[in-house]
Amino acid sequence: MATIVAESDVNDEPNVTDPGAAPYGNFINYYTFNPPENRLCLIPNTLLNDIGYSTKSHETILVLDVGCNSGDLTVALYKHLQGAAERNLRLLGFDLDEDLIRRAELSNPFPENISFIPLDITHNVLSRTQLERYLAGFGRSRFHLSACLAVTMWVHLNHGDTALLEFLGRLASLCDHLLLEAQPWKCYRSAARRLRKLGRRDFDHFKTLEIRGDIARHITKHLEDRCGMELVSSFGNTTWDRKLLLFRTCERKQIHVASFTLLIDAVIFHHEKLRGPHEDITPHGNVTLPSVATLSLWLANI
Repeated sequence: MATIVAESDVNDEPNVTDPGAAPYGNFINYYTFNPPENRLCLIPNTLLNDIGYSTKSHETILVLDVGCNSGDLTVALYKHLQGAAERNLRLLGFDLDEDLIRRAELSNPFPENISFIPLDITHNVLSRTQLERYLAGFGRSRFHLSACLAVTMWVHLNHGDTALLEFLGRLASLCDHLLLEAQPWKCYRSAARRLRKLGRRDFDHFKTLEIRGDIARHITKHLEDRCGMELVSSFGNTTWDRKLLLFRTCERKQIHVASFTLLIDAVIFHHEKLRGPHEDITPHGNVTLPSVATLSLWLANI
C-alpha cells in the first residue's frame, strides 16, 4: 500500500533536512517522505518478463538506477523485479552525492547483485567511460532497463534546456528500455520557492527555461522524435501525481541514436581538451558547440 504524503507537507520548515537544502535533489532523508512502495505499487513485478526477458534465459539482466540517492529504491526494485524467479539480475545505482553512495554501500544487503558508484551523468565523457566499463564486464553495450525517477527536473534547473535534452539522449543511448518519472512544472516552482525561503540563490536557469508546462509531454516527444524511443506503457500516476512511463528503443533507430551520442561525445571531448578540464562547457566560450537542436536535425535526416 502506498504511503500518501503531500509534497508540500515535507518542506514547510527550513531546516537541515529540508528538500530545499538539496538543490541537486540529493535529499538526505528522501525515502522517509517518498518511500519506494509509492512507485513499486504501480510497477508490475512481471515487468522483466513483460518486456521480453524471460526467466528461462540464462542472460544476465542489467538494470541501471539513475540518481539512486541512498539506495533504498534500488534495493526494493531489485527485490520487486527478482521476486520468486531465479533470474540472474544485476543492478547498478549511481548518484552525484558521495555521502549518499557511502550510505547505500553500507546498507546494501545484496552486494553481489547490487553495486553503487558516485557519478555525475552531466559530466558526459567521464560518466560514459565509467558506465561503459561496467557494461563491458558483462559483454554488453547497453542496460536492459534504466530507471530514471524524479531526476529530470534537477538536471533541467541546474543545467538548462540543452542539458536536459542531452541527458535524455544519453539515457536513450544507454538502455533498451527506460522507466521514467518526470517532475511536473509545479515542482519546479516549488523547488525555486524553497530555495528563496532558505535565503539561497535561485536556480541559474529557472527563469530562462523554454521547456516548461507539460514536462512529461515535452520529454516524451523528444524521446520519440529525436532519441529513437517509443512510449509503450503508462503505469499511472504516483501519489505525488507524477506519470510513470515506460519507453523502449526502436530497433531501426538504434544505430542512429548510437551515432548521435558518439557525435555529441566527440564534440564535447574536443571542446574540453581546448578549454581545459575545469572550465564550463558553454556555447559562449572560444569554441562554439553545435546545439542539440542542430545535432537532432542531423539525426532525423540520416
